[in-house]
Amino acid sequence: MKLLDVVALVKAHPKKGLHRGQVGTIVEVLSPGVFLVEFANLNGEAYAFLSLPENELLRLHHQPALKVA
Repeated sequence: MKLLDVVALVKAHPKKGLHRGQVGTIVEVLSPGVFLVEFANLNGEAYAFLSLPENELLRLHHQPALKVA
């Protein structure tokens, strides 16, 4: 995972009001395997920031994977 990757939560964070599957963007790499993720609404207004380890995130893909022959 890297800066500006779009990710989803693999577990809920109810104290932050975040559900499993909530989508965010990596906005900072805090240390190897730990990222600051911004969660924003459809208007681009941030409503939560959370420091998360890589194993709590699922990187999302917007295009098909390359075909393997």
